[in-house]
Amino acid sequence: MTKTIVGIEDTHNTHNSGDDFIMLPVVDFVFKLLFGDAKNTKRLSSLLSAILKLPEEEFSEIELLNPEIEREFKEDKKGILDIRVRLKDGKQINIEIQVMPFSLMPERTLFYWSKMYSRQIGKGQGYESLKKCITINIVDYKLLPIEKIHAVYHLTEDIEKHRLTDVLEIHFIDLERLRNSARAADSLDIKLLKWLRFLSAKTKGEMEMEAKKDVEIKEAYEYLQNISEDDKNRMVYEAREAWLMDQRTRENLARKEGREEGQKEGRKEGRKEGRKEGHEEGRIDEQKKIAKNMLASGFTVEQISKLTGLSANEIAQLK
Repeated sequence: MTKTIVGIEDTHNTHNSGDDFIMLPVVDFVFKLLFGDAKNTKRLSSLLSAILKLPEEEFSEIELLNPEIEREFKEDKKGILDIRVRLKDGKQINIEIQVMPFSLMPERTLFYWSKMYSRQIGKGQGYESLKKCITINIVDYKLLPIEKIHAVYHLTEDIEKHRLTDVLEIHFIDLERLRNSARAADSLDIKLLKWLRFLSAKTKGEMEMEAKKDVEIKEAYEYLQNISEDDKNRMVYEAREAWLMDQRTRENLARKEGREEGQKEGRKEGRKEGRKEGHEEGRIDEQKKIAKNMLASGFTVEQISKLTGLSANEIAQLK
């Protein structure tokens, strides 16, 4: 039997040895294996039903548009494995999970939503062929400034709140806030709360607790146990964990070095030109130092600009 390759753990998690080891569903490869299985769409149907507040019958003829795992991993080890599906009425849904903080997630979301939406039209077809497209982002870090675990966005008019069209729907689900805010969790439907607690679990014991409460989560947990016993899966899982740790370390070092250099330059300029000007120069120098380190670590100009506030031209001059 051919063994399926799955992912590895988030860098801020630890896994136990021996019989207690289990891969975490919050990791993108594990998430895709659990919910992107064309032979078993029951788990995905249940999760989407909970998120979108639709009966599971709506997903009775769900079609996975990108069920591959291994090929995508080989082509882009830095990428995120999303799950794209089409419903029987033509609607398309893209769902993904993200553990690495990314400040441009809203912009990235709109970019990929626009691709999903525009690619529906074939040669000779009109706008009436366009169906609703839904994007669901499950993130394990603080992204939005609002105090909600599950936020849903549409195109609405600012004052009257009139919805221009129903073709766009974007969801953000914050697992970090779920863990830290019992009050925010109270606003969730019980079915969604069960799934999110399972996805955000950090230990095997937490998963077992949720599995006892729901038959569909129990099935997902048992499947997760099976794939976690595969040595090849575990090797890939640990390799992914190492890559995530490297990325996190590079970001932290870039910020630390930039902050120290910026403070040093700020003090120097402050003595020469006054506290206000010195602090401003120090801030700029700090951002430039951060930008240099991010360039060396492989970040794009767009990502660096969003984080530091520097223009593309200013960043280009640092190369």
